[in-house]
Amino acid sequence: MTTVSRQTAAQPAMLRIITSAPLRFLALAALCSAYIQGPLVKIVDFPSAIAEMNHFGLSPAPVFAIIVIIFELTMSALVLSGIYRWAAAFALSGFTIMATLLALRFWVLPPGMERSMAMNGFFEHLGLAGAFIFVALVDIASRHPVKTKV
Repeated sequence: MTTVSRQTAAQPAMLRIITSAPLRFLALAALCSAYIQGPLVKIVDFPSAIAEMNHFGLSPAPVFAIIVIIFELTMSALVLSGIYRWAAAFALSGFTIMATLLALRFWVLPPGMERSMAMNGFFEHLGLAGAFIFVALVDIASRHPVKTKV
């Protein structure tokens, strides 16, 4: 058997693996991991959650902390379950962009390591927001396949 025919024979098995429901769920769980871990930490250490809200000028801080906890956990659950996945993914993307613009304002920092780290975090979060947009678009496309005339 030649290399080409072995690769061709392996493609369906590999395709089944990379498009499998468990792998898709793991990828979505990885994407949502910060939105699950963050609220759980806020619940365990609620005074720090309040301090974080105060740090970013969000008042009343306890109310904002509770809203963020509920929002992140609920949207993550929707993404993972597939229920209104597209809407939850768009919501997490918007939330990420707003939080990034609030927390990682690298352009106001003086040149140096802190600015560089904030800039890296800013663009990493933009990538995360883009990934959520992609999830939303794929979910919409899978629910509304394009019909073509033959």
